Amino acid sequence: MRKNEPFTRARPDNPQDSFFSKAALSGDLEDNVLQLNAELGVGVGFDVGCRHMEIAGRPLAMYYINGFTKDLDLLQIVKSLDEYGRHAGLSGNFSLDLLVNEHLFYLQVTRETKIRKIIYHILSGRVALLFDGENEAVLVEARQFPARQPEEPDIERVVRGSRDGFTETLITNTALIRRRIRDPRLRFKLLQVGRRSQTDVAIGYIEDIANPQLVRDILKRIQQIDVDGLPMAEKSVEEFITQGDWNPFPRVRYTERPDVSAMHLLEGHILVMVDTSPSIMILPVTFFHHLEHAEEYRQNVPVGIYLRLIRYAAVFASVFILPLWVMYALNPTLLPAGWEFIGPREASTVPLLGQVLIAEVGLDMVRMAAVHTPTPLATALGLIAAFMIGEVAINVGLFNAEIVMYMAIAAVGTFATPSYELGQANRLVRLFLVAMAGIFSLTGLLVGLAGVLTLVLRTKSFGKPYFWPLIPPDLEMMPYALLRLPVPAKRFRPTIVEPVDPDRLVESFAGTTDADETETKSSVVSKNRQAISGHHRRRRRRAVWGWLKERSGGKPR
Repeated sequence: MRKNEPFTRARPDNPQDSFFSKAALSGDLEDNVLQLNAELGVGVGFDVGCRHMEIAGRPLAMYYINGFTKDLDLLQIVKSLDEYGRHAGLSGNFSLDLLVNEHLFYLQVTRETKIRKIIYHILSGRVALLFDGENEAVLVEARQFPARQPEEPDIERVVRGSRDGFTETLITNTALIRRRIRDPRLRFKLLQVGRRSQTDVAIGYIEDIANPQLVRDILKRIQQIDVDGLPMAEKSVEEFITQGDWNPFPRVRYTERPDVSAMHLLEGHILVMVDTSPSIMILPVTFFHHLEHAEEYRQNVPVGIYLRLIRYAAVFASVFILPLWVMYALNPTLLPAGWEFIGPREASTVPLLGQVLIAEVGLDMVRMAAVHTPTPLATALGLIAAFMIGEVAINVGLFNAEIVMYMAIAAVGTFATPSYELGQANRLVRLFLVAMAGIFSLTGLLVGLAGVLTLVLRTKSFGKPYFWPLIPPDLEMMPYALLRLPVPAKRFRPTIVEPVDPDRLVESFAGTTDADETETKSSVVSKNRQAISGHHRRRRRRAVWGWLKERSGGKPR
């Protein structure tokens, strides 16, 4: 074999014969290179590189991907090989162990024998070194992914707080979380999903907080994903692990904020992170997890509670205001005394229900157009939608003025929903209720509400009830889940995730007694596994009331 002489071989008829096999490297470099070149398309595509060299009389092939590898690192690798070649030439002895341990000074240098794994590492951006006479490949971590810098997510903005957000690079996202949680028990388990895409999927959790059975269940669901690739990244994974059906309510919560992810990790939730996506899944979650926002915890407690209640009102209005108006407008006899102002004063050529449905579709068209409109033209699009379409439609008699007002209220409530996925689900619920109220009046609205409530109650997120803590009722956890309590008073983790360690503090704090302080970790774990004991309930009450008494000048218990 001559230096720099490329190897070529026709691609096998069945790609799975080699790439998906568990074959190992042989000691013959030429056979190994023929197989790797055929699989990687060396000489066919321009981005897969293979450099042939000779070190201390030993032929060598170096594989890399253009665009994934740092040029300076490649230069340093070649220098290290050249230095070792001179050293081995003087001693007359070639040792792969000596090369790896004393000459390749990189943070991550591994060795691999399986061809399938070697191909995965090359396509992931690592540099692979294959030597003649060796049945192991040396893999050097010299990757540099094309990525943008962390910046604040567009749909999770806050007035005060951090401005960094997740990016499309998995290692960057894990580092952003590690920066906030420096706990040695924080774990990120890496999996590969997709027979062809080999997409990296990471599971994040805190080992002595998250429920081990839940972690195993999620890992098993991800490992069972059998598909050729995940081009839509996290959304494809979600549909596999939640057994995606026709239920519009989201069973996972998405976030692009590292602080929100860290907060949920400390509560006992689990993160699912997919490479190439800045959105991270939080699970399991309930309906009320989708109504939390980081802004509430960046303000004082009274302001945070006020913002939470306003958000509840906005979501309620976005779902129910329009169906109620349609029902009363079509059936004025149902109006209570003093509410006669509701409903159109003049008849229109277009039926009222048709007007509402046209307005709903038109609002969605404007929203989709805004997504695809360049930023400098977004303001012009808003003016066109507000004045040229809405105003003209009212003047020509296509729409009633009240419809535009109530549609605006519904749209504001939808955009006030922190979870984009829940906002879209609520939009479908609103359309369903509008149709039921418009066709069947009060009876239809009640039947529609019963159907939606039944769907919500039947919905589960990884076996957890979706409407917890209201159904099933958990009186002790309602303030924790529904309101923005002071952070010192939120001592206990949500019982819905069944955390191993339910207590966030072990020292005397927030009104606890000395006996609580001396309680051992093992007793806390055993009590938590017995669900919610009376002792836990008393401690929660003391935590909340003790904090309030301390702030009001009273002596904590």
